[in-house]
Amino acid sequence: MTLSCLEIKNTKNKGRGIFTNQEILENTIIEVSPVIVMKNEDRIHLDKTLLHDYIFEWGHNTNLCCMALGYIPIYNHAYKSNCIYIMDYEKDSIIIQTISIIKINEELTINYNGDFDDDTPVWFHKK
Repeated sequence: MTLSCLEIKNTKNKGRGIFTNQEILENTIIEVSPVIVMKNEDRIHLDKTLLHDYIFEWGHNTNLCCMALGYIPIYNHAYKSNCIYIMDYEKDSIIIQTISIIKINEELTINYNGDFDDDTPVWFHKK
């Protein structure tokens, strides 16, 4: 399930991103995306490819990883994001939910650290 108002557009400095063509209210589920769950042995190989930047740790003990389908891999990172992602381990899916009102043409972002306001440097800012 993905809201029909979501669009993929180019950004100025982050490649592609997810935007909206209508206002979205706070606490709205905007996407429920299935994931492909893989073993950590698979992650060793994935980490050597561009897919490294698009996989999530998975499971209560983060002993698995997953590749999300849908728009999930295209949401850009923001330390103060306007959306959160929720892992649904029972249904093998990731849910994207707004945490503030999203204005028309605004980019929707998630914090790759998991919490919407966690300012721990992410891997591509550590280099």
